Amino acid sequence: MEYIVEKIGMSRTISVPSKPVTLLRVLDTKVCEVNDGTAIASYNSGKKMNKAIEGQQKKYSLAAEFNRFVTLEVTNTEAGDIDLTPLVEAKIVKSTFTTKGRGFAGAMKRWNFSGGPASHGHRFGRRTGSIGNAEWPGRVMKGKKMPGHYGNCQNSVKNEIVSYDAENKIIAVLGSVSGANGALGRVKVAK
Repeated sequence: MEYIVEKIGMSRTISVPSKPVTLLRVLDTKVCEVNDGTAIASYNSGKKMNKAIEGQQKKYSLAAEFNRFVTLEVTNTEAGDIDLTPLVEAKIVKSTFTTKGRGFAGAMKRWNFSGGPASHGHRFGRRTGSIGNAEWPGRVMKGKKMPGHYGNCQNSVKNEIVSYDAENKIIAVLGSVSGANGALGRVKVAK
């Protein structure tokens, strides 16, 4: 069972010792069409609108706010509001979010390299250092850790559910989840 969620941010429990938790809000989702456990679902995200979206809204007779469509695994057998009952007895969820994009990053930031000496007279600084070998093989080996694009990729992590507030549709999961606050992702109930 999958759900579209918004990351609210991190907090902690008031128990002793306290535990770090991430708060995720389940978005209002309409199931449009069900085929063997998978469904076409619609949710609200921003103000994007075009003729293709309008056509889908007309086809499934949806309100104007439901402007994004996605394929999800659901327990619903027919169209309507998404069934949230699996979240009540769920223990572990798999959260999939897009990580924060950090653009073109150096080797120290991207791969946690230590860098060279920063004392007087050194010119090493935050550089990568030597990347190749001697005469043999006379090339840079594949997979060498170098500066480049860092972040803005999908990341999944399994988290234990600490609590679920059915009234406000907020899941508190143990530990951290990738992505910025306010980012949208999906949560899947793990077996």
